[in-house]
Amino acid sequence: MFSELKFPVPWGHVAAKAWGHSEGHPVLCLHGWLDNANTFDKLIPLLPRDCYYVAMDFSGHGLSSHRPAGCPYHFLDYVTDVCRVTAALQWRRFTLMGHSMGGAVAGMFCFLYPEMVDKLILLESLGFLLAPEDTEAWLKSKRRVIDRLLSLEAKQQTPKARSPEAALQRLLEANSHLTPEGGAILLQRGATETPAGLVYNRDLRARMQSREFFTVEQCVKLLQKIQDRVLIIISQDGLLVPHNLPSRNHFVKALQEAFESTLKEHIQLAEVPGSHFVHLNEPEMVSGIISNFLTAQNTRARL
Repeated sequence: MFSELKFPVPWGHVAAKAWGHSEGHPVLCLHGWLDNANTFDKLIPLLPRDCYYVAMDFSGHGLSSHRPAGCPYHFLDYVTDVCRVTAALQWRRFTLMGHSMGGAVAGMFCFLYPEMVDKLILLESLGFLLAPEDTEAWLKSKRRVIDRLLSLEAKQQTPKARSPEAALQRLLEANSHLTPEGGAILLQRGATETPAGLVYNRDLRARMQSREFFTVEQCVKLLQKIQDRVLIIISQDGLLVPHNLPSRNHFVKALQEAFESTLKEHIQLAEVPGSHFVHLNEPEMVSGIISNFLTAQNTRARL
């Protein structure tokens, strides 16, 4: 059983769903890009029952309000969403669990507010987004965000209505790692029924968010700023395994060296069978690892 939550913000509300008793150890769960809180529906029931799990919808996703007209979606806006929600919950120290983009948001929150996080769980995420190595590619990515936003505003495009079957098929085509069952679970919160058909809830502007990128060296230094234990789960057929990152070999090697040296004492790296959405498609593959991590006592001295 879960309950629905709403947190007021200046432009509307941030929606969330919660499992467990509010007196339990707080765990904030962050979904991936263009997904929603339902991504944790099959995983959380398998986790320790003495925790209080809150899975939020980022602004412009799921059941949360869209940002005001004319406002783009910056990566740090999602970090601010976390600040707003945890302040409303009056959480002073808690565990963060993030999938994909949600992991990058969780990582950034840890870097900025390390005193507030006791444990960090990254599902198919390394806690940050790697910058393009070429300066021109970096500039091009920034210009693309501006141009796409202005183009979208000029078109005044309205969300397209689809039949339930077509809406699911479109979602699966855009997410090859999703199973039909997983796609249907995301669609329950990610679309609204109208007389013309299902309309995706997500803000079209969220597709062109302005991201915060880091160099390899910055990534390693940022990891060292995390004060407590970290669990990183990578899927064998996901997006972070080396054979799926041919242009990121330097990045992978640098992180591996960091894991094997100063970071190994408080970062646990686990590789499991499955795809990018293993936590939704096959939650049993990761639930035991996460449960053990949640229940283990922190033994590392704080920095």
